[in-house]
Amino acid sequence: QVQLVESGGGLVQAGGSLRLSCAASGSIFSINFMGWFRQAPGKEREFVAAISWSGGNTFYADSVKGRFTISREKVKNTVYLQMNSLKPEDTAVYYCAADAKIITLATGWNYWGKGTLVTVSS
Repeated sequence: QVQLVESGGGLVQAGGSLRLSCAASGSIFSINFMGWFRQAPGKEREFVAAISWSGGNTFYADSVKGRFTISREKVKNTVYLQMNSLKPEDTAVYYCAADAKIITLATGWNYWGKGTLVTVSS
């Protein structure tokens, strides 16, 4: 089992930045990928970014490419999402996920955090 705890959400103006953190605990050795998804009100949970835990290869949704950066700090068992140039349409609950078979699908991940709310005002 893997436990995930997100932090760093909040309210920010359009054009601003936030950094989300996700601390993992438990059976970390089983993790192949860690990632971030988001879910806006009335919408499905969508893929944002993922990183391979061992090699650090990164993957992004087109909507965030060039603005968001995912990274990991293996010593701290933590993954980060640096979000720059935020837009109102980035407003959502952001969820951390671990251990994936298909990284772009929410159903492809085994472990989830409880989420952290990001609100971008215009």
